[in-house]
Amino acid sequence: MPSIPQFSPSPRELDDLELITSGAVPGPLNAPGSPLTLDLPDEVAAAAKEAGAVEVVDPEGLPLAHVAWPGGAVNVLSVPAYGPFRRLHLTPAEVRRRYPGRTVVPVVGPLTDAAIAELAGLGPVLLLALVGTGTPELSPVALLRASLLAAGQLPDAVVVACPLAAHGDAEVDHGLGTQVVATYAGEDPVHALTEDPTDSYPDDIAAVIDFDRPEPERRGLVLFFTGLSGSGKSTLARALLDRLAEQGRRTVTSLDGDVVRRNLSAGLTFSKADRETNIRRIGWVAAEISRHGGVAVCSPIAPFDATRRDVRGYVEQAGGAFFLIHVATPLAECERRDRKGLYAKARRGEIAEFTGISSPYEVPTDADVVVDTTGHSIEDALGDVTDALREAGYLDL
Repeated sequence: MPSIPQFSPSPRELDDLELITSGAVPGPLNAPGSPLTLDLPDEVAAAAKEAGAVEVVDPEGLPLAHVAWPGGAVNVLSVPAYGPFRRLHLTPAEVRRRYPGRTVVPVVGPLTDAAIAELAGLGPVLLLALVGTGTPELSPVALLRASLLAAGQLPDAVVVACPLAAHGDAEVDHGLGTQVVATYAGEDPVHALTEDPTDSYPDDIAAVIDFDRPEPERRGLVLFFTGLSGSGKSTLARALLDRLAEQGRRTVTSLDGDVVRRNLSAGLTFSKADRETNIRRIGWVAAEISRHGGVAVCSPIAPFDATRRDVRGYVEQAGGAFFLIHVATPLAECERRDRKGLYAKARRGEIAEFTGISSPYEVPTDADVVVDTTGHSIEDALGDVTDALREAGYLDL
């Protein structure tokens, strides 16, 4: 019998899996019309179809479930044991057993003074914090911290975490949310809070919000330069790095493509797969820098849209901001410069899969700023970048 392939899903897919395994919604995954899905790469899907299942593992490789493929029925192997506030992740059955008779209040944002006053008259309440990927206004950890602080200001309140993720369709997400909340509540009442964006927050909750959603100029930031070899992206990145160092207001780290290859990615080849692995490593390190409020300046070629979007996802999941700079110097100008002779070698067939010659460059459609260094000084091109950063509110250089 073929061995069962392993697959490490996205955070959203992990949330969907937990909803099913907790009993919050019925399975299977990938059921017709269901937003709860597991999207396998083609090669993994082929192996899973042959084996009849795929083994879903967490980011550390711990097996969580066998999922029948292509049927999607879930066989639970283990449940996640770690993570912030994991103790608050209860199944609907556990909630009904521990906390019967409470009014269930779905929570997707921090509670205001008015909301807390509204809840104070409801008797015992259960704050059901919807912390799935893309759902809460704050990060999941911050929403739970804020909810616990709010519960402490109520006569009798408890907090439970529910991994309800957003799926990009407001109508579908609303229907799924209604179903999930009803499952947690059972026969107990559900109370929808009155929302007023002008309401104030208690001081301790306001401090949680400020820490989780700092002003743009205090937020971790990844400045990601992409463009053809010889476009000027590395020169621009170094100039911006110098400007940041001279200003002295932010900690800044350079993740230059060649330097990373010698250190973080030593041993990788220049095949498409290895080049993409190199970019994702750069993105992961940059995201961790942004998580701690630093600025990371990256300047790989990064020719493929999917990989750049993966890096953006890493950064956003870390709570940082991703700023994409496309150095759009035309191929003819890049080839004219060709100080290393790489284009000439690629034209002669001596370098395989060379971007712009024998391998494509996918032009970004989501760049925050586009610059062309043809006929422009580095100072002029850098001015376009710093102007865009200032207008976005991230840096004033």
